[in-house]
Amino acid sequence: MRVSRLYVAESLNVGGRVELDDDAAHYVRSVLRLKQDQSIVLFNGHGGEYLGRFSEVSRKTVRVEIEQFVDRNVESPLAINLGLGISRGDRMDWAVQKAVELGVTRLTPLVTERCVIKFNDDKKQQRLLHWQHIVQHAAEQSGRTYCPPIGEITNLADWVASQQGLRVFLDPYAEQSLADLKPENPCVTLLSGPEGGFSEQERQIAKTAGFVPVRMGARILRTETAVLSALTAVQTLWGDFR
Repeated sequence: MRVSRLYVAESLNVGGRVELDDDAAHYVRSVLRLKQDQSIVLFNGHGGEYLGRFSEVSRKTVRVEIEQFVDRNVESPLAINLGLGISRGDRMDWAVQKAVELGVTRLTPLVTERCVIKFNDDKKQQRLLHWQHIVQHAAEQSGRTYCPPIGEITNLADWVASQQGLRVFLDPYAEQSLADLKPENPCVTLLSGPEGGFSEQERQIAKTAGFVPVRMGARILRTETAVLSALTAVQTLWGDFR
């Protein structure tokens, strides 16, 4: 029988007790419909996971007794740093979710010329929190024991200037493909644009910063399709899909 997994944002120790917050408690009671004495797997995104058992499941409180630590690791040997042009609505959410499932190591939302969403400071923090919740739920579902961090919302020009190693950006008009490249160490940085792609100025900014344009086949892909195709390709070429 499959045991459910749950992310908790706190320290975990064998022999300790965890009281779930309101959202997690509601999920356990109303969605998973778990009961006292049933098992649960907890992880906090810092590696490994903990086997526990519910000592209380009530309308007021859900508590877990931690019984065992499992040193489990499903991370790819390839570190993937993703800069993702911000897209509208579900496209961005879907891309973030699937990027976590495909093993991205770090993700940074980028403001580009063709980004149609405008953020004030409050809105930025709301969106970052929203995307972080998506990361956590995707890690729960996919069995990851690490939660990739989401960087602050950043302008494309600032982000590309601070990257190192093998850097590539997705460009349907490029002459090279990912198969033509090879990282010198197990790390790759991917840059993917929003709807409408990059402007010519942004393409030049990326090239000047050392990013190599690569194509994903002969067809022009939607933004969410392109980034997931690229993640799958780099995992196949250099990661754990081999």
